[in-house]
Amino acid sequence: MAEVRLELIEKIEGEAQVRYHYEKDHIDFAEILFLTGRGIERILEGRDPWDALAINPRVCGICGHAHLIATVRALEDCYDDLQVSAKAKQIRELTLAFEVLQNHFKWFYLTILPLLELKAPMERVLEPSRLLGEMIALLAGQYPHNSYAIPGGISGEITPVELLGVRERHQRIRKHFQESVIHVDLEQFVRCDRIETMLEREGDLPRAMQRILDWGWERLGRSHDRFIVFGSNDLFEAGKSIGTRLRRHLDLRYLQESPIQGSRARRVLYRGRSYETGPLARAMLLKTPLTREAHRRYGDSLFSRILARVCEIPRLLRYTESLIGSIDLSEPAWVDPGPLPVEAEGVGIVEAARGSLIHQVRVGEGKIQKYRIVTPTQWNLGNGSREDPGVAQAALIGLRRGDPAELVFKSFDVCSVCTTK
Repeated sequence: MAEVRLELIEKIEGEAQVRYHYEKDHIDFAEILFLTGRGIERILEGRDPWDALAINPRVCGICGHAHLIATVRALEDCYDDLQVSAKAKQIRELTLAFEVLQNHFKWFYLTILPLLELKAPMERVLEPSRLLGEMIALLAGQYPHNSYAIPGGISGEITPVELLGVRERHQRIRKHFQESVIHVDLEQFVRCDRIETMLEREGDLPRAMQRILDWGWERLGRSHDRFIVFGSNDLFEAGKSIGTRLRRHLDLRYLQESPIQGSRARRVLYRGRSYETGPLARAMLLKTPLTREAHRRYGDSLFSRILARVCEIPRLLRYTESLIGSIDLSEPAWVDPGPLPVEAEGVGIVEAARGSLIHQVRVGEGKIQKYRIVTPTQWNLGNGSREDPGVAQAALIGLRRGDPAELVFKSFDVCSVCTTK
């Protein structure tokens, strides 16, 4: 006889429920439901477009900065030809990357290690989290919930002393990663392409991945093996892949949202198909050596998903180090964009910690007529049907009693408030 078990997912941003449908000893189906919502998109309708700069960062307490940058980009896209200085773009990129880095450290140490029954000193997450928060505050004026990014650039000048403070803290985080996460030179780790070489090192990452292998979980949590990345910068490229086939062109006209019965979330598809977004998707499109090797062996499993997110940390550290060194403080922080067109449409896309974040705005008669936010967790945790399950659903289906369903689910990094906006 079929059995349904309801589980409340805790220790996430907000609340979620998963209803596991068991057929004998395995999960036959899983429903992922989000029961609360705030209606940010509806709140924005009829407001002055500039109000979005203050409202949207409050969508999420974890990735509020990503929502701010996506909002700014959407509003700037409403102009015909708005040129922002390189300095302003670089500082925006830095603060966004610092938020992603902070998320990665917190997720690995506060979510993944405990689920693997592994312990680590709390300082290993508190120290990088504190330093990254201070770095964002030095560049953005405060942390969290800053509103320094505005159409035309950023709202304040950065001094050499502040930039020096960012550089010094950046070096401490780099050292921290090499002494705690994995004991190896950063450049050497980025080039590593063998799982065995990684496992030979000391550190919390090798301990975690070895535990997964020892418990025989390395192939659990496989999903559709389809990936999508909408954001682009010097580190990430936009594109989608299905298996080994890769396509770069993406068209938002093929992005479809649909309501989910019994949930405040909406499912999102591209050309009618579910795609995984996030660090594993970015790693697959970037062809990150170690993650690609894990995928070759174990597919889009929880092993590959966890490894991909941690492997993104050194890449982001290299990227941000380059950005810090290239900033020209003599450039203007802001250029006057002029009045926002009274009739306009704009799109803002960023790569947030959990994946691609999309903001779309339509302005009419000087007011917001329509605002659309598509979040990473909509892609990964969207609730589908038995015949067409979402990404996380497909990863859960087939797990047996005793398998780590919670670990599989949280390998996607759950965020309720982003999912329900």
